[in-house]
Amino acid sequence: MARLVALSGLPGVGKTTLARALARRTGAVHLRVDTVEAALAQSTLAIREAADAGYVVLAGVAKDNLLLGRDVILDTVNPVALIPEMWAGVARDTGCKLTNVEVTCSDRALHRRRVETRQSDVPGLVVPSWSQVLAREFEPWQGDRLVVDTAGRDVSDCVTRIVDTIRESP
Repeated sequence: MARLVALSGLPGVGKTTLARALARRTGAVHLRVDTVEAALAQSTLAIREAADAGYVVLAGVAKDNLLLGRDVILDTVNPVALIPEMWAGVARDTGCKLTNVEVTCSDRALHRRRVETRQSDVPGLVVPSWSQVLAREFEPWQGDRLVVDTAGRDVSDCVTRIVDTIRESP
């Protein structure tokens, strides 16, 4: 049975770093909302204001991969409760297992340093400033989830914790 792993958290907490390492370790497909949103903004449609468009595209691509039996890792902020509900619907529609992972960075100075020194690796993606991250709407997951704090922890340790959770869940 395929597995959907949804990573959420504010920009700069380490989601993409974890998602990439997790994908390398497990062979899962890594789907990043930043990549989709940047492509939509650069398209001839110039979709810049449709905040949900990237998430809707990601849901469709995730379904395609899950129905092929591929595990999928979603790398998204998931700013409002509606988005985790969408991932639950994707899991239901495809009959896959869903693991929610909320990524945090409890060291505020480290989180700020990450945000302020971050360089975009996606053409057309403008990374947010620290003040934009602080002002961003973000509703933490309310349901079952694994919370992974990346402050002072090795990436491989965080990935091992996620993999162990995936293996232990029914």
